[in-house]
Amino acid sequence: MPLSRNTIGTVFVGGALVLTLSALAYPSMLGIQNASTNTSRIIANTQWGPLTEADRDFVVKVRSAGLWEYPLGEMAMQRGTTKEMKEAGEHLIVGHAGLDAMCRKIAPELNITLPNQATPQQQQFVATVDSKSGQEFDSTAVNIMRVTHGQIFPAIAKIRASTQNTLVRALADLANDTVLDHITVLEKTGLVNYDQVNFQQTTPPKLPKEQLTPPAPQPGAPVVVLTPRPDLDVNTGTPSPTPSPTVQ
Repeated sequence: MPLSRNTIGTVFVGGALVLTLSALAYPSMLGIQNASTNTSRIIANTQWGPLTEADRDFVVKVRSAGLWEYPLGEMAMQRGTTKEMKEAGEHLIVGHAGLDAMCRKIAPELNITLPNQATPQQQQFVATVDSKSGQEFDSTAVNIMRVTHGQIFPAIAKIRASTQNTLVRALADLANDTVLDHITVLEKTGLVNYDQVNFQQTTPPKLPKEQLTPPAPQPGAPVVVLTPRPDLDVNTGTPSPTPSPTVQ
């Protein structure tokens, strides 16, 4: 028997999943809260403007976010049970491929080393979703993603407002558009449990640093590329409101 909306909400807030989210709910760009308080610490002067510790961390965290959200988008396309869920997966893939391309372009210019793996916490996000099936897969994926996107949205704005580096500013602009698009398509699935999501967004747990830090790449290892998917024909730059407003 298909799960009702109320049942789906109960599945999300009940049992082990709540424990998982309590342990994992934190911005997908982990460490950004610390970074935003260190914007005055300049670690390099570049032709594009001073580079702060916050700027460097932001580039690394955008890259790290893509390393778990892109494969989650692939899962959503393959295993999502609704058209809206599959569409959300497409947007995750296209959006993070675009952000990843910009990260890989600006990182060498700014002498920033990019990770090739997501953080342990982010890898657990993927494992949690992967362990589900059917409508529970959809609900779990949507609500985890909505928590992380909702938390990182204001953090992007802080970086955009504070950075003096034009390359980082351009990345923040793109990240802002992409995250807003992802929030929009996740909400269009109709599976967001707003009470639970808002609680998780406003009460992030304190996790050990090693859970929040992407592993350093092996010396000489090629940079992992998140494959662009122009075949999906998705625009992640200008999301429409949901629901669309009506003019009287």
